[in-house]
Amino acid sequence: MLLFLSVPQPRPPGARTRARASRVARWRRQRLHRLRGLLRGLRGRPGTGSRRRSRMALCGQAAGAASLPSELIVHIFSFLSAPDRLRASASCSHWRECLFYPALWPQLRISLRVSPAEQPRLEFLMRKCGWFVRELRVEFAAENYLSGGGGPGDGADTGGGGEEVEALQLSTRWLEVLHTYLELVLCVLVSIRNNRIQQLFEEILSNSRQLRWLSCGFMLEIVTPTSLSSLSNSIANTMEHLSLLDNNIPGNSTLITAVELERFVNLCSLALDFCDFTAEMARVLTDSNHVPLQRLSLLVHNVSVMHKSLDNMPNDEHWKALSRKSTGLRVYIMAFDIKSEDMLKILKPSIPLERIHFDSYITCVSGAIVDLISRQYDKFLSHFILMNDVIDTSGFPDLSDNRNEDPLVLLAWRCTKLSLLAIHGYTVWAHNLIAIARLRGPDLKVLEVTEESIDFDQGELADQDVDPVHNLIEQVSLGLGQPWHAVMDIESLSVFTEPNRHFYREMQSFSEGI
Repeated sequence: MLLFLSVPQPRPPGARTRARASRVARWRRQRLHRLRGLLRGLRGRPGTGSRRRSRMALCGQAAGAASLPSELIVHIFSFLSAPDRLRASASCSHWRECLFYPALWPQLRISLRVSPAEQPRLEFLMRKCGWFVRELRVEFAAENYLSGGGGPGDGADTGGGGEEVEALQLSTRWLEVLHTYLELVLCVLVSIRNNRIQQLFEEILSNSRQLRWLSCGFMLEIVTPTSLSSLSNSIANTMEHLSLLDNNIPGNSTLITAVELERFVNLCSLALDFCDFTAEMARVLTDSNHVPLQRLSLLVHNVSVMHKSLDNMPNDEHWKALSRKSTGLRVYIMAFDIKSEDMLKILKPSIPLERIHFDSYITCVSGAIVDLISRQYDKFLSHFILMNDVIDTSGFPDLSDNRNEDPLVLLAWRCTKLSLLAIHGYTVWAHNLIAIARLRGPDLKVLEVTEESIDFDQGELADQDVDPVHNLIEQVSLGLGQPWHAVMDIESLSVFTEPNRHFYREMQSFSEGI
């Protein structure tokens, strides 16, 4: 391959003469003058009709604005700002058709209020531009998030209910705003599904010659069930990592089938939706022609579980066979709002589970699930993340309720390889947190517990000689062998604010660590 670079020679100061600058300015004025003259002629001012007809005569007939070629109209539009283009397009239907020529809109920025009244305007723009725009920015104004609807800031008299009525009204208002916001976002996503970027993505796959790592995580439906068919057999045979994560795939669609997986004989790392990882896929990975799989990341999402069945997932025998073939296999699971009964079906004893991340907005993880994990995966588990964002004024759920031993303490005692523990939205008693730090010691590299999740028993609070908070910080720091403090600002944790991105980033490092 030859590469030619044109390197400009440096100019001494003042080399650009005043004459050259004047020529450039004169050329720009002439071009602007010609454009203004053309636009004045198209406006059809009184008294200029005969001259305009004589200048714009075409094949002996008078030519109006509607008779101009589309290329010329688009060229004229290219000199105008977006508001001027809209005004100029009102001259006739032909000009209006040229307004949404793809070359004129490489970028599109839309500012919206979170209101149902914005839906028609957004649908129109997405219908016109959604299939070709290369950069799309949609901004939602925040001024109406808490306005109207009896929110706490509207000055209404809440009566005897007081704070409970205010909380109910605020919750109702937020649900309405959230529903409207999701409807508008869905309008955008549905429109860009047919964007040419899908075609470009498949062209890249079909033209690839040396591809070892293909990671497509949460790409807004750019990856389709037919995308992998664009890969040649030679590329599929040499692929080492494949990540196909998208919880927006509707119905029973899947991004890869067991038949397609047979081509990827050198796959060392795989990331999929859990409902797509079937028993047949597990069987394919245990075939003798496949290299041992080292990393398997699975996303268990409540939307996927609702639309797909768990009946086809691997059973314990499939996991045993896969572990025998791949002795170094480690599994990473992230579960979004999964019910306890579904998790009991998913957590087979033979899964070599190294990392698990629970993130809940509706459901809560039970103490029985935590106890099951600590008993089944004590040899492998190194990362345990427990996040809960349920709005409940009665307090966070207590996993140790009605139990002699706290499940989190048992987790720290049984799982000797535990190096990361992060908790938010579940009650963690201060004395149990001290016990966890002492059990794992310096081997527990990361212990992140939000301040609002920590609670103290009455005995600790009644002791006037000891500050319970200071004592907690001191004892946990001594147990871990390093300075420790509770997480004060939950928003600083990406695992809480952006769980999808956190899982994708951790999955990447998990797969790279082979």
